[in-house]
Amino acid sequence: MVDRDQLPAPERGLVLTHFLTVRDVARSRTFYADVFGGEVVLEENPAIVKVANTWIIMNPGGGPTPDKPDITLSPPEAGDPVSAFMNVRVADIAAFHAEATAHGAEFLTEPLDRKAELRCYMRDPDGYLIEIGQATGMLQGLYTDPPP
Repeated sequence: MVDRDQLPAPERGLVLTHFLTVRDVARSRTFYADVFGGEVVLEENPAIVKVANTWIIMNPGGGPTPDKPDITLSPPEAGDPVSAFMNVRVADIAAFHAEATAHGAEFLTEPLDRKAELRCYMRDPDGYLIEIGQATGMLQGLYTDPPP
């Protein structure tokens, strides 16, 4: 039995969740539970992992359905351009980086000082990009320089 209070099902208003089309539900579910300390709310159909104050919903891809005609869902392929990514804010990026790495997360770089924040990126098992950031300079009114 699923605890309704753990599901992204508001009694009023709304909640915002993040849906990922994944190749292997079990692998992705484990990644988000382990790396982000998430709680598995539903194992499959769809898999739902509660992470902090949001939910990540995961299901395999598929073709059009009556409510999304002409839409096919598929996970990203290597080399695909990125048009959106998950942004995770942490209190201590060094501690998060060390813990996530211990759980198998692979980062593109170590956390870098971007003036307004410390920031790094990782990819999940399907290649989705995830930004990990810790506010630093922005808390004192310092912001990253705009691109040239």
